[in-house]
Amino acid sequence: MHRREQPSKTPQAVLPNQGEFGFAPEFAFNISIEDHFLDANGTLDSREESVLPPCGRKPPPEFGKAMSVTSGTKTESGLGETIRVVIHALLIALVIRTFLFQPFNIPSGSMKATLLVGDYLFVSKYSYGYSHYSIPLSPPLFSGRIFGSEPSRGDIVVFRLPKDDSTDYIKRVIGLPGDRIQMKEGLLYINETPVKRERLSDFIGEDPCGSDATARVKRWKETLPNGVSYESLDCVDNGFYDNTNVYTVPAGHFFMMGDNRDNSTDSRVLSAVGYVPFENIVGRAQMIFFSIAEGEHAWMFWRWPTAVRWNRFFTIVR
Repeated sequence: MHRREQPSKTPQAVLPNQGEFGFAPEFAFNISIEDHFLDANGTLDSREESVLPPCGRKPPPEFGKAMSVTSGTKTESGLGETIRVVIHALLIALVIRTFLFQPFNIPSGSMKATLLVGDYLFVSKYSYGYSHYSIPLSPPLFSGRIFGSEPSRGDIVVFRLPKDDSTDYIKRVIGLPGDRIQMKEGLLYINETPVKRERLSDFIGEDPCGSDATARVKRWKETLPNGVSYESLDCVDNGFYDNTNVYTVPAGHFFMMGDNRDNSTDSRVLSAVGYVPFENIVGRAQMIFFSIAEGEHAWMFWRWPTAVRWNRFFTIVR
């Protein structure tokens, strides 16, 4: 009888330049390690025995070399991706700030009771077109406006102060080019016609006159010739700017006034503000998105429950 040959139990050697499935040795090693951890019986099959180096011998240098190169590549790829994300985010923010909306906060009470100290609002940059003041840092790249559209009487606008174009002011448009504006005994006249107004209940709180936080201040509802209505405050009778000369608004300029008439430095003060060129207008106030009580700081979030004016959130500015 012929004795049948038994299959050899000695694992077959794998050529050093080719692993199982035709992969390079370092990739075959990775596959065998993965199989090892997935083996439910805790035993190694012939693939693993053929790939793993014999006991007592150091693994080929290609193993550690391949792993280190892979790790370094992943680190460099992750850093590059982070830089790209940051750059894209900055570009998007720049486009939004330049062409769509820019946030501002109210530091003074010249627009009370319409706007309060501590209000944060969005200003639309597209409403009146774009000047070089629309661009961050205001580089003098061009003069005039692109896609210009003049503001309407009664709009609340942010503009660069003509005497100091690094300072932003926010006021209401009262006079258009060619208009004649005058104050007589606290009453506003536009082209020799008094603006219609009616008395409202007194305004109390928020210290509109800078003297007594609990003082009662006269409040009026004024309606401009184009039908725009708003509230104005009158701190004192016959105040310094309650009686003025006639202001004739030059072409290409606008006459701005604060709603807090006795506590506003505006176009009535020719030496400080005067007539505002169309080019200096930054945008139109649109909506209050956050508001915190005067004297409080927005970064003190633990005081928000009592300091934030929750009822002013998402209020449309008119």
